[in-house]
Amino acid sequence: MSHSYKQIFENNKQWIEKKLGEDSNFFDKLAEGQSPEYLYIGCSDSRATAEELMGLKPGEVFVHRNIANVVNTLDMSSTAVIEYAVSHLKVKHIIVCGHYGCGGVKAAMTPQDLGLLNPWLRNIRDVYRLHKEELDAIQDEKARYNRLIELNVQEQCINVVKMACVQERYIQEHYPIVHGWVFDLKTGKLIDLEIDFEKILNDIQKIYDLTNTKWGMGKSQNKNLK
Repeated sequence: MSHSYKQIFENNKQWIEKKLGEDSNFFDKLAEGQSPEYLYIGCSDSRATAEELMGLKPGEVFVHRNIANVVNTLDMSSTAVIEYAVSHLKVKHIIVCGHYGCGGVKAAMTPQDLGLLNPWLRNIRDVYRLHKEELDAIQDEKARYNRLIELNVQEQCINVVKMACVQERYIQEHYPIVHGWVFDLKTGKLIDLEIDFEKILNDIQKIYDLTNTKWGMGKSQNKNLK
């Protein structure tokens, strides 16, 4: 083992000691089960950790991470995570979180053959295609790059809303609510893109409605869903 690899186990010992010092029953409680309120779908980038930047503890957030925080309904990994979080863990909030400086989004903007990454990055290139007019109007390359990162988060939120488990449970329980965030690596701030979840659901209902209950049934129902 290299020195840095061994250090991880030393760090683990120190972490255990710290947790037991704070609460002698910490690991007994941890082993009892989980009931997180949040599902966090983020990028695999090593700089954009979930629990740490959110200030949450073990057991408080269910996490899925992949390159450029993509939610592709043909990807069994992300869809299985969402299904489990929504239908079994009963999370109240689903957060899609991108970050400025995302290498995956930057790679998608680059016209080169990236091998196995090509079909994955095509999801982001599709986002560019959908918003080409807006993005091409941005002269500054960095600003255009940052805007694509934000639009990618927005489109992945829409992909989450398309899922039947999300639609069905929201109509029945008014949860989960989908949010779009961006993490700014330079400042450490989480930026809420203020995704209008209900408007998205209303807009896509006629096409992606996978339930027997119609979203826009009337003013009385809409009031109850606020």
